[in-house]
Amino acid sequence: MPQPTLVFDGDCGFCTRSAEVARRILPAGVAVTAWQFADLAALGTTAERAQREALWIGADGGVSGGATAVARAMRAAGGVWLLLGWLFAVPPVSWLAGVGYRIVAANRMRLPGGTPACAAPHQPPPSAAV
Repeated sequence: MPQPTLVFDGDCGFCTRSAEVARRILPAGVAVTAWQFADLAALGTTAERAQREALWIGADGGVSGGATAVARAMRAAGGVWLLLGWLFAVPPVSWLAGVGYRIVAANRMRLPGGTPACAAPHQPPPSAAV
């Protein structure tokens, strides 16, 4: 059974700072890793998908992306995050979360911690290519 894993863009300052928060709130059994250093094939996903959105790989091997990935990570964190994660999964909040995620993703280079690398198209290293 795979380890639950949150995959983020390690070239993006905003994403990296968000991942640091995730590392603090997620339980010890959850990996938080940049897609550039992950074995994406073993996780059941591709570099193309990981470049577009944050990914949550559940213990069952299921892959979720974007706002759904964030909601699942929040549920895994427990406590008040668990409640927020369930709220983010219920329409119409889930619809708003999806729109909000896409707005943040499209503008992450403008957010605190964002860098020009956040907007640049990425090329996976040869070992990460799937």
